[in-house]
Amino acid sequence: MYTPGVQRFGPLLLFLVLVIADQALKLWTVNHWQMMGWPSGDSSPRMPVIPGFLDFFLTYNTGAAWSLLSGSALPLAILRMVVGIGILVYLWRTPRPAKTAHWTARAYPYVLATIAVGAVGNAIDGLYQGKVTDMFYSHTLSWINQRINGQSFPIFNIADSCVVGGVIALLLLSLLEGRKKPLPAPVNPPSSAPEEQR
Repeated sequence: MYTPGVQRFGPLLLFLVLVIADQALKLWTVNHWQMMGWPSGDSSPRMPVIPGFLDFFLTYNTGAAWSLLSGSALPLAILRMVVGIGILVYLWRTPRPAKTAHWTARAYPYVLATIAVGAVGNAIDGLYQGKVTDMFYSHTLSWINQRINGQSFPIFNIADSCVVGGVIALLLLSLLEGRKKPLPAPVNPPSSAPEEQR
């Protein structure tokens, strides 16, 4: 039987909060666009969130980023859900890091939890409606991406941000883990000679 410790509940709580935020924002965006009578997709109006940097822009995606594998929403949703549940099971069954462990070891569960958010958040969309709801358009990221490959940056959502941010954080943690200084070997005090038996 596996008993989760306090440090194990933290990543799972983070997962739950972010999945709820992802689904709530998607629901609000769709309802707001419908209430205003606005179209989605290429004809969608943009609603500034951070002027000049980030807008709300409702669109749907039946594939992956940049509309890759378009029309494969259900298979992708199943794959995402399997990956997300696999990560959660791993987090639940893996012993929590010791309090004396390096901070990178304690950060790994939280990073994995954010990646699970991305997988499960978009899987829910694919299973429930056959497409993923996206709503964030970044002027800055699109400008950078157009200079690199001539394409705008994909419209994204909270789940997408969690996947990208989690993978980047995982790579950084791996690099930092490799640069950790090994702990010095303990020095054993010289053992005293046994007393002679009388």
